[in-house]
Amino acid sequence: MKLSNLALAICLVLTTAAQAQTKRTDLSLSYSFIQGKLKDAAQQISTLIAATPPDKFPKTFENGQQKFSNSSWWCSGFYPGTLLYLYEGTKNDTLLTLATDKLKPLAKEQFNKGTHDLGFMLFCSFGNALRLTGDSASYKDILLTGAESLASRYHDRQKAIKSWDWGSWEYAVIIDNMMNLEFLTQATKISKDKKYKDIAVQHANTTIKNHFRKDYSAYHVIDYNKETGAVSRKKNHQGAFDESAWSRGQGWALYGYTMMYRETGEKQFLKQAQHIASYILKHPQLPADLVPYWDFDKEKVPATSKMYKNKDLRDVSAAALYASALLELSQYTTGKEAKGYLGAAETLIKNLSGDPYLAQDGENGGYILKHSVGALPLDSEIDVPLTYADYYYVEALIRYQRLLAGKSIID
Repeated sequence: MKLSNLALAICLVLTTAAQAQTKRTDLSLSYSFIQGKLKDAAQQISTLIAATPPDKFPKTFENGQQKFSNSSWWCSGFYPGTLLYLYEGTKNDTLLTLATDKLKPLAKEQFNKGTHDLGFMLFCSFGNALRLTGDSASYKDILLTGAESLASRYHDRQKAIKSWDWGSWEYAVIIDNMMNLEFLTQATKISKDKKYKDIAVQHANTTIKNHFRKDYSAYHVIDYNKETGAVSRKKNHQGAFDESAWSRGQGWALYGYTMMYRETGEKQFLKQAQHIASYILKHPQLPADLVPYWDFDKEKVPATSKMYKNKDLRDVSAAALYASALLELSQYTTGKEAKGYLGAAETLIKNLSGDPYLAQDGENGGYILKHSVGALPLDSEIDVPLTYADYYYVEALIRYQRLLAGKSIID
């Protein structure tokens, strides 16, 4: 099927599907709204599809220029993962074909032992492909080899998976690493080898112990002593300053502990997710539309800082993370608390699905969402679209679609 026919095919599929759905009365967003946004996202991403070279992966669209990466970039799995989610939401086979074709240049990263981000790279892509197609012959071995590569970065002295090998860090562990643990828990389900899940649980426990302040905000980086395993430094590489609460980092933590509760049933992980959610949703600096500023402590950025002129930027990538995580967290809680999480997620989905955050058709380089911030202190990806913002936004739409259909939020 040609890309020019993609929108028509999606419309036909969605019209048929809509007739078979029964609206749940406890959800405030309609089936037609969610399906319309999935259709729009699939149409929008066709622009990015046309622009993306066969052996490259989208990063961002900046100053009117497309920015691509090689497969070894930590974000490489998000683009095929987004295509797979859009296939799931629209049932358009062209999107599945495009996604699986994109997995071919990504497959070699299963052997990459130099990164902690293999969950982002391989599970968001190959993991979704296996889930949606059931093609174990094509994807199982790649996933298990990748999980073994990720597990090689765990050391029992620190009881955590090492994040970075560069710079002056001894044994840096970043809060983002919580997101890669799902890859390990799923590897245990596939292989029946419990070592992968055991590593994930140990890492999550260590992170609870060392990464959080008394108010349940998270540091970005904990640097451990290479020899003793003791904490040597608590830093914030992408936040405003070391003691600030970087907004996307709080999202990694919220999503990660919600997921770890799902995978283990351990109450401490649920309680941690609830505490993090409370920190985010009750923070006085959270805007009314719930799309956060890039750092919750941005008001403390001094006027002399290079960050000051951009201190009021929003980070849509954090908001997309919050939306997806809060939808899931609402399923593991009850009463007023569950209703609050669900309502916040619905507010985020609705607000991200319109001005000023949703791109118009054909604009924004084909990315779905605008106004994300990669790393403001590093002058990197400032107020641009980001591939992972699109991924978690579409994931939130898919999760809501499943709730509307009366299904579990997770397969």
